[in-house]
Amino acid sequence: MGGGTVRIARLLVGPVLLAVGLVGCAPVEVLSDRDGRVQVVTTTGILRDLARNVGGDRVVVSSLVPDGADPHSYEPSLRDVRNVVYADVAFSNYMLLEEHAIIKALDANLPEGVPNVALAEGAVKYAAEIIPLVEDVALDTIWLGMRVRGTGADHGANRSSDVLLSATAVDGPGVMAAYLTESFGQPTFYLNSADGFDATNGYRDDTATLPPDAHTHMSWAFSEPGVYRLTMRAHLAVTPDTRPVPLGEQTFTFAVGVDPHDVPGMTDAVVLRGGHADLTVDLDAVTRGESALYLLDDPHGSAEGEQQVLDPARTVIEVPNKALAQVPANRAFRFLGRPGTQIHQLPQAVLGKHVHGEIDPHLWQNVRNAISYVELIRDTLIGVDPAGAAQYRDNATAYIAELEALDTYVRDNIAQIPPNRRHLITTHDAFGYLGAAYDVQISGFVTPHPAAEPSLADRRRLTETIRNLRVPAVFLEPNLRARSSTLTEVARSLDVQVCEIYGDTFDGRVTTYIQMMRFNAESLRDCLAT
Repeated sequence: MGGGTVRIARLLVGPVLLAVGLVGCAPVEVLSDRDGRVQVVTTTGILRDLARNVGGDRVVVSSLVPDGADPHSYEPSLRDVRNVVYADVAFSNYMLLEEHAIIKALDANLPEGVPNVALAEGAVKYAAEIIPLVEDVALDTIWLGMRVRGTGADHGANRSSDVLLSATAVDGPGVMAAYLTESFGQPTFYLNSADGFDATNGYRDDTATLPPDAHTHMSWAFSEPGVYRLTMRAHLAVTPDTRPVPLGEQTFTFAVGVDPHDVPGMTDAVVLRGGHADLTVDLDAVTRGESALYLLDDPHGSAEGEQQVLDPARTVIEVPNKALAQVPANRAFRFLGRPGTQIHQLPQAVLGKHVHGEIDPHLWQNVRNAISYVELIRDTLIGVDPAGAAQYRDNATAYIAELEALDTYVRDNIAQIPPNRRHLITTHDAFGYLGAAYDVQISGFVTPHPAAEPSLADRRRLTETIRNLRVPAVFLEPNLRARSSTLTEVARSLDVQVCEIYGDTFDGRVTTYIQMMRFNAESLRDCLAT
């Protein structure tokens, strides 16, 4: 496992400028060629724990995302990239669970020939079950995001490629901004017409960057009522070193606080006023000789067969007067205007930097899927280190026996909850597999928007949901408590418990996968059964 000089050179010349984040403070093992063990890097702490249980004392494992950090938004540090350079094998979850910069750091810095295993996809061959990610969020307005369809394989793209969707012009009576509110309440804006658009910088200052076959949520804010026309241009950057491939340009129309049927030149237009829709870049459309930019109407949140393509030239996106909001006092939102200023805003609906695909990536919430991960990790380590094959098999067999007992434990504890009380309302849409595997109804993931105070209607709807379902408790992920003030306030006003549940990261109290799943089962039982 030598070659330290070559790997240090890769670290210095590779695209490590991506890696500047310093989120999280959990201790991280540092990989080194001087260690005789197999050097393993994983993206998350959950995968780190699975790999340690299989590898035992033949491996040293480091995770890129520190415990307590959000894998959807964590940016890798220079130390993280160094660990990638020294790794003998890498395990990611993928299915777009991790922040794209993490995947790019892996793919760009992992030494040639080192296995780079996407566990969620690979585990399907080991009988893991996957379920579609259906985002059925009840909003009074349309939920508008940005999407990339297709893999771009015909253009040479891979999972590390970037699709750039840039604003080049806005025609309207006021300022228009599109921004994303991250997991801990801080905004990152993709476009802001207040400062214009800089063509000399390739419009990168007003650009959303997405991987292939992904979509993201965001908020859309308008300072004045009227008709806005937003022109967007798309490019595909196959690698950081290649010139981006132009994919076309398109103009999208918004009716803000005015009659959407009375937009000049669009009297017969389709009006989008509810459900889920995305400004979409289709990587495969160019190959088919079709327009690469359009609106994808997805009224039921990625439900199979419900999506339809709409021509932006014949479609109006409605931003109604019920979308009125006020700019909050938080200085981070000053780009929207002075605090208290009234704006029209389409809310982000699901908070956090949550770029994802069509499949729910949180497979481990079903213990049977975690067993499939373990089997794939076992076989991968045997391929890297054949001399340790017997130990890897023995470790995996013993650990799978523990996981099978865990699966029974989770099932038995949840079975103690009366069926009419098995309703999970939480902060983050990460529990679909738990619900499907253990007969828990996912009745809502509530993520109030820190950029605007929830309306009375929002609070009334949440209150009625809790009352109607007669749930005795709602659930918060400990690392996401900051985004859940409205849920906790409403729960306490109704004398409903606020309990904890772990989704995709550990902390100082829960440090292993088995501890996490036992904690979740016990928390659900204790908080819902009585």
